[in-house]
Amino acid sequence: MLSQNYPNPFNNSTVIWYSIPEDGLVSLKIYNTIGEEVLTLLNEEKQIGNYQIDFKTDNLPSGIYFYRLKAANFIQTKKMILLK
Repeated sequence: MLSQNYPNPFNNSTVIWYSIPEDGLVSLKIYNTIGEEVLTLLNEEKQIGNYQIDFKTDNLPSGIYFYRLKAANFIQTKKMILLK
């Protein structure tokens, strides 16, 4: 399960929480509004559990971004707004 980032909108950093229902490869990627991947936050094996990632946006311009979690057969996407 992927939770909404907090805070949203955000300035320089935000926190993304997610839960993994089974052990396996997990990826968390950031996309722009035209679907281009701009950053991979996570791409590694994880065990069942709850996690969080601090996302710092030093080099991204203001705008709307999407973050997508893939874990086993689960995929979920959420929207976030970066305001600088």
